[in-house]
Amino acid sequence: MRQREETRMTSRILMTLFAEIWNILGGTGNTTSQQQPSGEQAAGFIISLQGAPDPGDFQYDLLCKEEFIELKDIFSVKLKRRYSAKQQGSGTLLGITLFICLKKEQNKLQDSTLDLINLSEDHCDIWFRQFKKILAGFSNRPKSLKILLNPQSHKKEATQVYYKKVEPLLKIAGIKTDVTITEYEGHALSLLKECELQGFDGVVCVGGDGSASEVAHALLLRAQKDAGVEADSILTPVQAQLPLGVIPAGSTNVLAHSLHGVPHVVTATLHIIMGHVQPVDVCSFSTIGKLLRFGFSAMFGFGGRTLALAEKHRWMSPNQRRDFAVIKALAKLKPEDCEISFLPFKSSQDLQERRAQESPKSDCNEQWQMIQGQFLNISIMAIPCLCSVAPRGLAPNTRLNNGSMALIIARNTSRPEFIKHLKRYASLKNQFNFPFIETYTVEEVKVHPRNNTSAHNPEEEERPHETASENSFPWNVDGDLMEVASEVHVRLHPRLINLYGGSMEEMNDSKATCNCL
Repeated sequence: MRQREETRMTSRILMTLFAEIWNILGGTGNTTSQQQPSGEQAAGFIISLQGAPDPGDFQYDLLCKEEFIELKDIFSVKLKRRYSAKQQGSGTLLGITLFICLKKEQNKLQDSTLDLINLSEDHCDIWFRQFKKILAGFSNRPKSLKILLNPQSHKKEATQVYYKKVEPLLKIAGIKTDVTITEYEGHALSLLKECELQGFDGVVCVGGDGSASEVAHALLLRAQKDAGVEADSILTPVQAQLPLGVIPAGSTNVLAHSLHGVPHVVTATLHIIMGHVQPVDVCSFSTIGKLLRFGFSAMFGFGGRTLALAEKHRWMSPNQRRDFAVIKALAKLKPEDCEISFLPFKSSQDLQERRAQESPKSDCNEQWQMIQGQFLNISIMAIPCLCSVAPRGLAPNTRLNNGSMALIIARNTSRPEFIKHLKRYASLKNQFNFPFIETYTVEEVKVHPRNNTSAHNPEEEERPHETASENSFPWNVDGDLMEVASEVHVRLHPRLINLYGGSMEEMNDSKATCNCL
């Protein structure tokens, strides 16, 4: 009895739905008409669904609750059939199934289905094809993706994450994929330098921050190569040709967390399927006229040494490695003697105009500000850098595409005071409210380490730079270790790459605990 009630209700819902779509499509029965609305034109329409069971039914009030679906939230449609072992052919038609992207709490997206029951083959076929035409009209949604999967990410879970959670959704959405499992560090970089990309609508990285940063760097290098631009001498690099999707499968997932507000695999996948794209600012790191790499964030000093220590103990689990490196770096805490020069942020328009007028050798020295001294840590970040131990972000006042970088400087202080500062990241308190912390909003930064013999004494067994190459300093760039012996020049390039992701809600109520201090 219950099944019949549900079938009757959903059948009438289908009739209501068909009437709404019929009006949207112009009220014509000609299903071969070329005057169909594009997905973008239909995106603003809302479908009202209301059950209509027989009056007197004790569930009438419950079943007649009105529901709303926006056409732009539908990402696939299938004919719903029932198959039996003895039955041959295409099975018994039950209706059509709509696959919908739902917005949930805390920035999450969730896939859902709506079964619209109707037993008429002709009726369902007409509207199945109409839905397919509307969905095909969403030109921003990818139809073919290049997938780069790092099987070594975090606890070697990336392969399982992709094939169990990501691939099924991509198949439902009808997206073609070409999967490459990377075999070594730099594999994605070398692959994207030569790979034919014209047949793809986007590139997706399944892995951690290091993997995502490598793919972003590779896409930007490829864009410079295709445009005939010399990467080492550019002030205004060419934008990446394809958007990048990031599926979080690492230990920190800072980039995915900053993009979506939550490191959630299904959310990241649905943003890709729905074609939600936003431009993101990128930093370039160079030294002595040579481009080192593109990236989104960097740390020098404590942050760099901690990563260098962690890289030397990769046999540990990710959490153990991180905790060990933090504790050891704190035990051997020492400042760096540096000279920091920076250009204060004015506006994105001023930045673009100044870059267009500058020659490669022009520094506009009158605008630069300089700080000298002993620094425990220097952070340079173009994105908020949200993560589990910093729910508001390592740079909470920065946005993904506001045309500026956050320069956060920790001057020399006692170990207990520095630890207090680190612990603040895991709370809702202001982590910058210390006399030894300085913050600046900048367009460019130069970090020049000065001679520090105590930091580079090769005979000191437990020196702070024991993991760095001789006469070089460790940098943490998006979770990757970069060792540089000379000055590093960091430039911001507004909206240089498009990433799959939606607008993030404020996370003021986020809470996290730090288990490493």
